[in-house]
Amino acid sequence: MSLASMTTVVEPATEVAVTAQPAHWSRYLRPVLGFILPVTLAVGWELAVRYGYSNGRLVPPPSVIFRTFVELAETGELQQHAFITLWRVFAGFALGVSAGTILGALTGYSGLTHRLVDPTLQALRSIPSIAWVPLFLLWFGIFETSKVTLIAVGVFFPVYLGVMGAVLSVDRKIVEVGRAFRLSGFAMVRRILLPAVLPTYVISLRAGLGLGWMFVVAAEFLGASQGLGYLLVDGQQLGKPAQIVAAIVAFAILGKITDTLLAVVTTPFLRWEDRFARG
Repeated sequence: MSLASMTTVVEPATEVAVTAQPAHWSRYLRPVLGFILPVTLAVGWELAVRYGYSNGRLVPPPSVIFRTFVELAETGELQQHAFITLWRVFAGFALGVSAGTILGALTGYSGLTHRLVDPTLQALRSIPSIAWVPLFLLWFGIFETSKVTLIAVGVFFPVYLGVMGAVLSVDRKIVEVGRAFRLSGFAMVRRILLPAVLPTYVISLRAGLGLGWMFVVAAEFLGASQGLGYLLVDGQQLGKPAQIVAAIVAFAILGKITDTLLAVVTTPFLRWEDRFARG
């Protein structure tokens, strides 16, 4: 082999190694980028309070909020309230997803069911969440059932709409191909409808989870004595803005963690997609 041919062989390998190095580091740097904005805002507010541009009374600086977190964690209150809120969100999410998936699939697949059920559900979807509170209190009392039911209502509608819309938007030509191959009803659902619906279904699950975290705040205003929502009310009644902001930050952290876990769990089911890759 001549020297020129050896050079031709070696150069592409070197180029691949060089291009692979930034790709390797970018995989670890991308998650860090998400912290730039909140950390910058936190540092900026801390400096504004330190240098006297604000007294930090109504919106405490991050150092005070962190100290409040530590105090709540040392007494065990933070863990206890966070666990109760997580349990309520999980229970409401499970109920809402189950009902939304079943009814969404039925109304999307069956024209008769769509005409019978969808108009009523669309009317119920327009009712504000707070409007359900007095009725749920009368029906279920002030205990866990009313809170979990309210969260389930919030989760139900985005999942229902996502599943129904995904089924209705399945390409007709794909369904006709399945019929041409004489697929049974179960095979049609498993091999054609389910893969077509799955990407939209995952998005609707994440939207439902986000609304579940929003509805849990309203649910924990229903005479709750535990939960992060109770910390909000307690901080407002006792005039503790640091506790209020700490509870809000705890909501944000737990919401982001659960959304990330849901995305990680559902990613293996979507590996077949040939999607646009962002830089």
